[in-house]
Amino acid sequence: MTTASHPQTATNGSDVSARDMATTVADRASAAAARLPDAANATGVQLGRANDRIQQESDEVLTVGTTLSLGFALGLLLGGANRILVFLALVPAAAMGYTLFDRHNGSRGIRPK
Repeated sequence: MTTASHPQTATNGSDVSARDMATTVADRASAAAARLPDAANATGVQLGRANDRIQQESDEVLTVGTTLSLGFALGLLLGGANRILVFLALVPAAAMGYTLFDRHNGSRGIRPK
């Protein structure tokens, strides 16, 4: 009944808080957007380092890592995990598997005499 006797006060109060909230969200979004290039650059550097480490590993380590990552992803999938988690578990398997495939791509074909 308090809102019925003072409807303008409740509306004005919610308008002010909604404006404040919108201003706060806009400020934080612009601050996050300003930091986005630095985050993308740092992510690119770390992906490059991870690729270098994968390239330096032996075939046995890559085979075990690929198998482990695929098993982990399959376990997540069968366990009913979120599909995003399953996809994230497949990323290292794809990177290591592609490296193995790339290393042995030309060695299984017909060799010239």
